[in-house]
Amino acid sequence: MPYRHRPIQPTYSEGSHWSNWLTEDQRFVTGRKDVAVWKLPVLSHDLTVTGEVAADIFASTSGTDNDMVVKLIDQYPDDDPDPKMRGFQLMTNAEIFRGRYLTSFVHPSPLAPGAVEEYKFSLHDVDHVFKAGHTVMVEIQSSWFPLYDRNPQTFVGNIMTAKPGDYRKATITVYADSDHPSQVEMPLMCGQGGCP
Repeated sequence: MPYRHRPIQPTYSEGSHWSNWLTEDQRFVTGRKDVAVWKLPVLSHDLTVTGEVAADIFASTSGTDNDMVVKLIDQYPDDDPDPKMRGFQLMTNAEIFRGRYLTSFVHPSPLAPGAVEEYKFSLHDVDHVFKAGHTVMVEIQSSWFPLYDRNPQTFVGNIMTAKPGDYRKATITVYADSDHPSQVEMPLMCGQGGCP
């Protein structure tokens, strides 16, 4: 899963657009089969998010290691007054968490294949207004290359020395039910009338 449109330009090459990758339109990954996408209904009013956004995702993998990338996205309406912004998907928050560190950052350990684990981590602070007519989106993907090195999906002592045979396909399942309430937590600013 690339973090920018392909072909990815060298970071500091002449004409490189690397410096604005954080504001790049995310539609280049939304339609992929290896990305999970959730959308709220189109907003009927402005929604102001101020403070720390957090991911709390319940998931399992068929492998023994994985990466969890969660992105919060502001999707502009198809009839936006600015033609360049019609349908644009602006990433407001994003972060990656490596499964091997679920129990300890000091002593990484393998995941049990098929076991449901809770991935709870910060997507950092934000001050952003999702305008009326826009759509709040959440995307989950399992890699962010080359921003982060590829995870072999197999637990190895050091990913940087993983052998070709360590790299295996894995299926990651995200759960969302009463026992596994996957969510993205957003601190909302509410007006005098309270929160909608």
